[in-house]
Amino acid sequence: LFKGMDKILEDLNWRYATKKFDATKKVSPADFNVIKESLRLVPSSYGLQPLKYIVVESQTIREQLVSATFGQLQVIDASHLIVICSAVSINEKDIDCHIDNVAKKRDIKLEKVKGYGDFMKKTIAQMSSEEKCNWNNKQAYIALGQLLHTCASLRIDATPMEGFDPVAYGEILNMDTDKYTPVLLCPIGYRHEEDETQYLKKVRKSQKHIFEVK
Repeated sequence: LFKGMDKILEDLNWRYATKKFDATKKVSPADFNVIKESLRLVPSSYGLQPLKYIVVESQTIREQLVSATFGQLQVIDASHLIVICSAVSINEKDIDCHIDNVAKKRDIKLEKVKGYGDFMKKTIAQMSSEEKCNWNNKQAYIALGQLLHTCASLRIDATPMEGFDPVAYGEILNMDTDKYTPVLLCPIGYRHEEDETQYLKKVRKSQKHIFEVK
């Protein structure tokens, strides 16, 4: 158990926001499948998973995305580029699909979970369109956190990015932006030896500055 706890801290101290990737190094299919499974297993409010992950493999498309990412070259040089998108809204059909999936996966009658579905519908019906969108966007940040830790555990570098034009991304990726909107980017791969950021000491506030016990 102690070794496990030590490994967690080791992983978190190892990772940093990579500024320059080695374009010659690629994440293996096996490792990338672990990353995809990690994202599939991400927790979300009510388990509704109002997210979509776009993996941009095309180098041509990635080159188009550079200007929409304000010239940041990680989107080209990284092994994989993951665009985390959230649903623009959420409706009763989405909840019905989730409840149906719960009943099937847990091998229980639909009637037993219908009440929970009705509760979700009532809660979400009280939200404005803007509140639904913001609520879904927050789920994307939960996914990003899990993605960063998963990558660190695999010793794969990752760069969380908010600095991009979501409208331009939607157009370049030919997305149905009435359903999903790009929220976050995360290029993953392997750090270049010339990336000087990797040699800098990690700077964080001390526990006494960020924890308060009541």
